Amino acid sequence: MLSKPAPHPSQMRRFILFRTIDPTGVSGTGVVAEGLVFTDGLSILHWVSDPHATGIYPSLEDILSVHGHEGCTRIHFLDRAEILSIPQDFLK
Repeated sequence: MLSKPAPHPSQMRRFILFRTIDPTGVSGTGVVAEGLVFTDGLSILHWVSDPHATGIYPSLEDILSVHGHEGCTRIHFLDRAEILSIPQDFLK
């Protein structure tokens, strides 16, 4: 069995989680978290306010399914490269 070549590290993407409305009243609005998407899709989310919790998720889509608040939260990438596996409506 042939193994797939390792992806180039430059495909990692930094992002912020930006919330326009906080329906729960817990995390606030504006930039609420920072994150990183690795080349294999594994994603890390780190909250910018106390208690500064950090979570590891299988994908960016999983982060949005938990923390997206039905469209009140957007991902804003800080780097130029694109990850083609992420649906285009998440890149707004």
